[in-house]
Amino acid sequence: MKTYSAVKERLLGLLGERRMSVHALAIASSVPPSTIKNILYGKSVNPGVVTLKMLCDGLGISIAEFFDTDVFRALGEEIGE
Repeated sequence: MKTYSAVKERLLGLLGERRMSVHALAIASSVPPSTIKNILYGKSVNPGVVTLKMLCDGLGISIAEFFDTDVFRALGEEIGE
């Protein structure tokens, strides 16, 4: 799995766990809904760390918690792939 796919899946999982819509996350995080949708639907395959931090704030978690999953731990290097 590529990092982009892992970010997308993690974000979708957190939205589902919290029963939160893209619109609600946009309001909570101050990230435009279009930016969130671009991450979820593949138009933005490299979201910035500031955007991810804002999304984490809106979800009520730290950025460390966002990446603290088996999926991220299992990712191999993507350089040169």
